[in-house]
Amino acid sequence: MPDIEFFRGCFNTYLENKLNTKEPLNLYDPIVYIMDLGGKRLRPILTLISADVFGGKYEDALDAALAIEVFHNFSLVHDDIMDAAPLRRGEKTVHKKWDINTGILSGDVMLINSYQYFENYPADLFKPLLKVFSTTAIEVCEGQQYDMDFERSDQVTVPEYLKMITYKTAVLIAAAMKMGAIISRASEKAQDAIYDYAINLGIAFQLQDDYLDAFGDPENFGKQVGGDIIENKKTFLYIKAMELGAAEDKKELKNLFSIRPDNPKEKIETVKEIFIRSRAAEVTREEIEKYTRRAFELLEALDAPENKKEVLKNFGNKLMNREV
Repeated sequence: MPDIEFFRGCFNTYLENKLNTKEPLNLYDPIVYIMDLGGKRLRPILTLISADVFGGKYEDALDAALAIEVFHNFSLVHDDIMDAAPLRRGEKTVHKKWDINTGILSGDVMLINSYQYFENYPADLFKPLLKVFSTTAIEVCEGQQYDMDFERSDQVTVPEYLKMITYKTAVLIAAAMKMGAIISRASEKAQDAIYDYAINLGIAFQLQDDYLDAFGDPENFGKQVGGDIIENKKTFLYIKAMELGAAEDKKELKNLFSIRPDNPKEKIETVKEIFIRSRAAEVTREEIEKYTRRAFELLEALDAPENKKEVLKNFGNKLMNREV
């Protein structure tokens, strides 16, 4: 059974062969630019692994994997515009390197391109693949809207937050895996099972992302620690602190999340102390463990060869330990 790096290498080679710039340059250069910025390629790797797990040829899943990765990067281009983000993966965002109009238009082309890759599949696969992809694309947009709504809301509940991260993060991971199963012509039961596994893993991944943003090692995490606190994002940690914290802590937390100080270091440390004191940090770790455990239980019950399921187990462990 090939390992994760094998699938990553196969996808990257395929991507490099497909990426090319053409006229008009100001439309296509930004696409090549964002796709060349790298990233871990988690979603396309999962599509290839899923196809292999269910007895198909991973090569047959390359176009679906490419569709997932192009769509993911399209969403980043537009998200960066909405967030007015200056950097993506340590480099200028598309709208900063070019301009906002270019970012919108190049992103639009990426979205259309992602659908075009499914044209390479036979009719009996084209329809189910497109159905999963279109549903997921809408859910991702819904998740982004929920996220923006939360920025203006004083009251965000845990169920609302879990729904938001499911749509914004987990469904695309789950769709990537389900499409691999579809291409391998796995049973509908198997398709649903791998989707559920990925949903739980995706939720655990995002909750861990929330936790590491506050308490992670910046060298291992790969992002600025405290970024969510600086941006006043109402993550799972914030919601639980507002639910479990003492009255004085909740009042201070609400005040801190209404300001953007020039020197945010003190704000970050104070907020982290409240997260710990309120048990929000502890509860977040428990939730991460719960969703990870549920994902592995679903994987254990999956009707697939044990040696192939082991690759998914290794992937899950590496993902949760930020090694992939």
